[in-house]
Amino acid sequence: MRRHAFVMQLKPGCEEEYKRRHDRIWPELKDELRKAGISDYTIYLDRKTYRLFAVQRLADDERTAALPQQPIMRRWWEYMKDLMETNPDDSPVVEPLEEMFHMD
Repeated sequence: MRRHAFVMQLKPGCEEEYKRRHDRIWPELKDELRKAGISDYTIYLDRKTYRLFAVQRLADDERTAALPQQPIMRRWWEYMKDLMETNPDDSPVVEPLEEMFHMD
């Protein structure tokens, strides 16, 4: 298992709606994320910059590269695109982060 961290950009004024939608995340999307090998997934917000900081654990046999082809993932991106910076395919703009320190 390995950790994976990245940042995304929320649009100003969308904090509460972003949280509301994630509080009601679709069960079938959670199932798809788990099937892809994602667990312990947390997203934090820096309210000063509207940066979203995400951390997830990925299984050794993770299959996250297949997620963009999943219809449920594409529907989620469509649902969320009005709240954050996105790519032309509606996926969020993601900037991977390099791990500099970890303590168990």
